[in-house]
Amino acid sequence: MTTAGLVAAILIGLGTVALRGSVVVLAEKMGEVPPRVTQVLRMIPAASLAALVTPALFRPAGAFDLLSPELLAGVLALLVAWWTKNLFLTIVVGLVAVALLGLVL
Repeated sequence: MTTAGLVAAILIGLGTVALRGSVVVLAEKMGEVPPRVTQVLRMIPAASLAALVTPALFRPAGAFDLLSPELLAGVLALLVAWWTKNLFLTIVVGLVAVALLGLVL
């Protein structure tokens, strides 16, 4: 690593620490988080997961395909999750389904 790269890495690290630290300091000064903000913050993990998974389901090869193994396995996993509410079973069914459908389709 060059000196410029090392300096850049250190500055980026310091910037990251400063940004995260500022959130902690602001949170302490705010006192209590408003209920509306808490409600919005609880939705962030689900929204992030949906943003990551949706393109892989609907456009796995870069084009929309209703009969792609990923989309069909995703629908099957969604049904298993809705019906059983079992995360482990949903993951196993989804993985097995995408593997088997990948062989068939």
